[in-house]
Amino acid sequence: MRYYIHHQTIYTYNQPVILKPHVLRLRPRCNGGQKLDSFSLKINPKPKEIANLIELEGNTCIQVWFTQSTETLTIETESEVETLEENPFTYLLDHYALNLPFDYPSSLLTFLTPYLASYFPQVDPITLQLAQEICHEVNGKTLTFLSTLNERIYQNCQQIIRETGKPWPAGITWTQKQGTCRDLVVLFMEVCRAVGIGSRFVSGYQEGDPDQQERDLHAWVEVYLPGGGWRGYDPTHGLAVSDRHIALVASAKPSYCSPVVGATVPVTPVVESGKPLESHMDANITIKLL
Repeated sequence: MRYYIHHQTIYTYNQPVILKPHVLRLRPRCNGGQKLDSFSLKINPKPKEIANLIELEGNTCIQVWFTQSTETLTIETESEVETLEENPFTYLLDHYALNLPFDYPSSLLTFLTPYLASYFPQVDPITLQLAQEICHEVNGKTLTFLSTLNERIYQNCQQIIRETGKPWPAGITWTQKQGTCRDLVVLFMEVCRAVGIGSRFVSGYQEGDPDQQERDLHAWVEVYLPGGGWRGYDPTHGLAVSDRHIALVASAKPSYCSPVVGATVPVTPVVESGKPLESHMDANITIKLL
């Protein structure tokens, strides 16, 4: 599948601000699952410098810094991406990973440790119980466990909109049977990690309804399967990820998938102006099938 993606984000401030260095994670990744054919970036006000960086986990990010003050910040990207993963199940699991629990070889475990640790200070007992119930139900079959977990979250949890804020604790999401896509992803990740499956958070775009042009950023999960590598599951839609998802970045921690990160400070300090800094963000995403 070939897609054109237009993504515009506008930040509006209630007073002139100084923009500290910002990090943008808006460049679609280019690997065996998708090919980035073109990418353009426009920023207003114009940055003094733009630097392309490779983060620790292999994600491409863009660092920008500014010299002038402003009351708005506009970030606009255009991308053309070809997705290549028509069949998400074309792989062979290593024999030792067919059933849960399995142990990653020590050489893999060293790299996967961040993807196995609970996102929260400790594993939630509600999450652990859900993991044990599904594992027992499927007789420990790894792939059946993943597909059942994906379907269980999709069938039982209602998607809601919450534009800002960190993901909820996994036990809260499952207890309330609702959450944003990022909440459902963290729930999926925590259940996987509870049974020893490495998992990571992915930010990107999903095709959705072809007749509806406006989109939001989406999130899904990837699990590391020996013999299969990183494989995606989307609990918001109950799908195994194939060629209708376009990934931007992936990380063991959701915060490292934030599309725009950077601080702003008012030109006139609050203690002098008596005017606290306020901001408003508008995002517009258009996805077209080419």
